[in-house]
Amino acid sequence: MAAFEYNALNPKGREEKGVLEADSVRKVRQLLRDKGLTPLDVNPTRRKESGPKFMEEFFKPSLSVNERALVTRQLATLIAAGLPVEEALLAVSQQSEKPTIHSMLVTVRSKVMEGYSLANALGEYPRAFPSLHRATVAAGESAGHLDLVLNRLADFTETQQESSARIKQALVYPVILFVFTVLILGGLLGYVVPDIVKVFAESEQELPWLTIAVITASEWVVDFGLIFVVAMVGVVFGIRKLLGNPGIRLGYDRRILHLPVIGKLVKGTNTAQFASTLSILSSSGVPLVDAMKIAGEVLSNTWLRQNVTRATSRVSEGISLSSSLEQSGYFPPMMLHMIASGESSGELDDMLARVARHQQQDAELLMNMLLSLFGPLMLIIMGGAVFVIVMAILLPIMNLNQLVV
Repeated sequence: MAAFEYNALNPKGREEKGVLEADSVRKVRQLLRDKGLTPLDVNPTRRKESGPKFMEEFFKPSLSVNERALVTRQLATLIAAGLPVEEALLAVSQQSEKPTIHSMLVTVRSKVMEGYSLANALGEYPRAFPSLHRATVAAGESAGHLDLVLNRLADFTETQQESSARIKQALVYPVILFVFTVLILGGLLGYVVPDIVKVFAESEQELPWLTIAVITASEWVVDFGLIFVVAMVGVVFGIRKLLGNPGIRLGYDRRILHLPVIGKLVKGTNTAQFASTLSILSSSGVPLVDAMKIAGEVLSNTWLRQNVTRATSRVSEGISLSSSLEQSGYFPPMMLHMIASGESSGELDDMLARVARHQQQDAELLMNMLLSLFGPLMLIIMGGAVFVIVMAILLPIMNLNQLVV
């Protein structure tokens, strides 16, 4: 059976949309009438050829990490219980409360019933099920252990989500401090200091250098503050536009890896992501060369991605994984030693899983350390700036009191 999208009117006259499976459009209309709905429009759920391919992919529905992990876990549980794939997809689609997920799974089920593999059917929604997900499912189907692979994939997705959630939660406090610091300094320099300057101007006394500096900064904020904000927004958009150029982005990513602290953080997060992805793919039965190609695609740093591509070519020529990665010069020695140990002992899958955990822990440790330092640093900057402004205001007052005495 095929999947059909429909628009219909309910007894209250309100329009409803959804997806139904049936043999024909006529059958769908009959099913809608049986439900008390008046069909308005019924069409097969097919890819719309309404624009360039990249635009089609952009507008395709997606899933959050939590939703993808939940769908994967539910499919794994039902398939492990002995249900065929198409029945498991139907049960999960009926369980979902979101129309988008329901429509997506019904379409995937219709493709499976047409004879497509589950991995190929999931390819209808590349934004919802990325290449890592589809390659792992394909490996599970070919090995005959789809339920085990899906459970492992759900674990991997949930772990990545938990790590991302911890980082976002840790960023909340520093970001709030930074925003308040900017607002407080802008308010003091833009509104408080100019009012006090009027008092000093009337006294015609000689002002201390600190007060003059603060007054100059205040005048600059009042005259050019808004222009500066607009210019900074323009700079940010300009940089993002420039980084869209592959050559410029490659050079930028290469240089950022050599920065003292940021480079270590970028290198750590990317190698952790690479090790985690390679671990889940390799343990699921994906050939090492194919696993490296997919794992390289998930890297955000294009220079590291290019080095992984070169390492993949070396592995395909017969060179060991550890030696191929070592030649790039960007992977931590501990990671390389652990991979070499796994290759020599024949337990590469287990060692890759350990490497993934080790790299993830190192990346999270560095990230947490930087975030823990960022909060106090913002407090020091805010407190120091307020102290300077207060002293700039008090010094002329103190000098005036001494003259009066």
